[in-house]
Amino acid sequence: MRVRYLFPLAALVAACSREPAQQPAAATASMADPHSGHVMSEISGAAVLDPMSKMQGTPGIPAGAADAAARLGASTRHGEWVKIAWEPGSADSLMAWIVFPETRKKAPVVVVIHEIFGLSTWVRGVADQLAADGFIAVAPDLLSRMRGGPSADELKSDSATKLIRSVTVAEMNKGVFAAAQYGLSLPAATKKYGVVGYCWGGSATFNHAVFNGKNFGGGVVYYGTSPAKDSLPRIQAPILGLYGGNDARVNATIGWADTTMQALKKSYAYKIFDGAGHGFLRAQDQPANLEAAKQAWPMTISFFRANLR
Repeated sequence: MRVRYLFPLAALVAACSREPAQQPAAATASMADPHSGHVMSEISGAAVLDPMSKMQGTPGIPAGAADAAARLGASTRHGEWVKIAWEPGSADSLMAWIVFPETRKKAPVVVVIHEIFGLSTWVRGVADQLAADGFIAVAPDLLSRMRGGPSADELKSDSATKLIRSVTVAEMNKGVFAAAQYGLSLPAATKKYGVVGYCWGGSATFNHAVFNGKNFGGGVVYYGTSPAKDSLPRIQAPILGLYGGNDARVNATIGWADTTMQALKKSYAYKIFDGAGHGFLRAQDQPANLEAAKQAWPMTISFFRANLR
């Protein structure tokens, strides 16, 4: 049965104002999305929190931006940097952060697509929480090629924003699929993968569903715009969309995805969290965002457990 969750939209807030409301039919041209109105706390490699700090956020969900470094520092899970070939036989590689769950059983793979700000400490913290929930989490740096090669150095947000404008949908899909295939090749992995992404990464997740790579089991879109209508028939796996109520620009794209997916008999469930803003999972210092995060994360885990078996 198809389920929709719809709550009232709050005030019109044009977050991420430069991304077009709807991608054209040739949406494979670019994943440019400056998200210029998205105000976030920056966590850079040069300004991480004390790992021994007691500020680790709300247990059971990813830490917000202010607490991500402390949570990572206290994690008992194994995380490591890996280099992954962009495609089989290629000498060109991208960097990715991978975290393993503490279990003896084989685990499904979830690829984490970063925001426009690149592969940050916060994104690695999301991967760590996914591992805590029983998944092998792989977070690729999709700016690897644009920045001149794979690197574990965290980019400043303004530098990442400039570079990401050159990342096309095709380039993004190639990197996400490469990260997924790397994860699936691990002896500890089951043979199905999911994708979750945030802002730019949310849009990328929906576009990766259009790509529909082999063994793709489903995607969770956090506050990302929907693909062009004429691309939706290519989607085969279920999609869950999680949106902030105060995000009118992004939410304006839900309607055509909903009606088109329904007409196509595709699985697209979504929920809009009243009062929450764009980027609510990261910006948990705001009460409405924290409440949205507390509700959205269990939905994310339930979705992957149901669809990656």
